[in-house]
Amino acid sequence: MGSNAMNKSHSGSIAAPAWFCRNDFNGFWALFADNLANMVIASGICSGLFGMPDAIVYGRILPGLGMSLLFGLGFYAYKARQLGIKEGRDDVTALPYGISTPVLFVYLFGVIGPVNQATGDPELAWKVALAAACVGGFVECLGSILGPWIKRVTPRAGMLGTLAGIALVWIATVPLAEIFEHPEIGFPCLALILAGLVAGIKMPGGVPTGLLAIGVGTLIGLLTGVSHLSTVGLGVHLPLLSVSPMLDGFRYLLGHPVVLAGVIPIEIYNFIETMNNVESAEAAGDRYDVRPCQLADGLGTIVGSVFGACFPTTVYIGHPAYKRLGSRIGYALGVGIAFFLIALFGLMGPLNDLIPKAAVAPMLVFVGCVITAQAFTAVPKTQAIASAVAMIPHISSLLHVKISSLLAHLRIPFDEGLKADLLRFQGMHLRGHEALSQGAIIIGLLWGGLVATLLDGRLKVAGHFATVAGVLSALGVIHRWSLGISFDRLVLGYVLMAMLFYALHGLGSSRDAGLEHEW
Repeated sequence: MGSNAMNKSHSGSIAAPAWFCRNDFNGFWALFADNLANMVIASGICSGLFGMPDAIVYGRILPGLGMSLLFGLGFYAYKARQLGIKEGRDDVTALPYGISTPVLFVYLFGVIGPVNQATGDPELAWKVALAAACVGGFVECLGSILGPWIKRVTPRAGMLGTLAGIALVWIATVPLAEIFEHPEIGFPCLALILAGLVAGIKMPGGVPTGLLAIGVGTLIGLLTGVSHLSTVGLGVHLPLLSVSPMLDGFRYLLGHPVVLAGVIPIEIYNFIETMNNVESAEAAGDRYDVRPCQLADGLGTIVGSVFGACFPTTVYIGHPAYKRLGSRIGYALGVGIAFFLIALFGLMGPLNDLIPKAAVAPMLVFVGCVITAQAFTAVPKTQAIASAVAMIPHISSLLHVKISSLLAHLRIPFDEGLKADLLRFQGMHLRGHEALSQGAIIIGLLWGGLVATLLDGRLKVAGHFATVAGVLSALGVIHRWSLGISFDRLVLGYVLMAMLFYALHGLGSSRDAGLEHEW
């Protein structure tokens, strides 16, 4: 076991940072919980809702994800160690990596679900999702061409603000609801997380807080009957090449290209999320080159799809939280190895039955809150409002996803008539929430960047942001679920906004020097 201190050679020069340190245990359990939740969701919906056989779920999808996580997390552990050597530091934290939650749901209900419903063949749906994931991996790789430039021209408030929106809504709010549904498990675990990770109170015997919280939650779950021991999926599941099934999926895509119309925008979202997460790491003190990260994400997705995984992977949100935990390199490498072994021996089912969701949820709440806080502490005080604006589309995303899912469950058509009735009688602006939810991370980045440039008095650049938003809206990258050229009222709104900013710039308008806001 390595220490936190840098190792020194006999000549006195600084050697490479240790692969593992004691505080890696805290980060391990936080990242483990995050990936576990997504893998449980993926396997549960594939088998339970879509009827995929265990041979595909446990024999192909999970081993493929295990390969992808081992590749990605191993790469980011290596990059962290190289950065530590380059800068002579022992406090570099590896970037977290895993399945992006929003992208996961798009693949489940935008690819697998529709194909399964149209064909009645869950195995074919998996094959199509494999091919779509492979395409998505190449899109992520192509993002490395644009990533450095986008990162350079976009204000930090836009990038961190849109991440904070994801964190607050999906990583903190949803798990907190899980805690309040099972308070007998969730509250004790949350108390330990708040005391140990937020307040910095040491746990008895120096036990890592994350491990203690999950252990206590699991014990209470066993005593209350929420948890139980099982052998579901146990066995040896070697990763198998899935090139032939993927080719079957590509043949289906050639005849039904509309499937990719929803995949490509979400993959653009994915490489922008990577870029934002790299910026978040830089704000926390670890400066990684965004281009290799976006390439690694794409290659990790492709590796996973070649071995049967039909869900893209990406740099995870949350680096500042893991850094605050004192985690360095080993936490990421450890999670990659752990999930490879879990998939290899079919342990996902037993773990899902043993560890209550309310026991891991407090770790996610902590991660989400740290990321949200960073959006306001790592930007100039005068640009905090830009971070807040960038968060708003993700609140609409939560509302839209939950309402549309409820209506689908109740078999109520989600049509324009219903939207009009809900607006008239309930004041629910579903059309607006729907528009804000589609491409939320890009919308948040653009609007946050626009407000930040206005706060700097750069009217011409604000006009550029409005112009880019209008073009992306016209192409269907934002505000719609599928690609296709359309000049609607949203596009017109962006055109008018851009014209207004350009006009003000041309008239020589500038900020009132005597008006200084500190939001």
